[in-house]
Amino acid sequence: MLNLFDAIPAHLDDEMFETLVIGEAMRVERIVSRGHTSPAQGWYDQPHHEWVLVLKGKGVVAFENGEPVTLAAGDYLTIPAHCRHRVAWTDPNEETVWLAVYYE
Repeated sequence: MLNLFDAIPAHLDDEMFETLVIGEAMRVERIVSRGHTSPAQGWYDQPHHEWVLVLKGKGVVAFENGEPVTLAAGDYLTIPAHCRHRVAWTDPNEETVWLAVYYE
């Protein structure tokens, strides 16, 4: 048995991405942040849809053409393909654990 909150390092230099499941038209990742944000010089512009759920912690997802969305434990949102976005903030005092599902 595995647990999404296991094997989280005490110190994270960079955001941690771990693929949990991969299929023909989808991928599930665990992402762990602790004060991390997306690179300042760019936006994510993904060719697939993303459904993201915050399991623990807090984060802010900013959109190039829209208002930022603050997410806490239990909150989720769908980001359509090619909707330019970035992680603008995550809690620096505790890890934010995200579950991201990428699909076509």
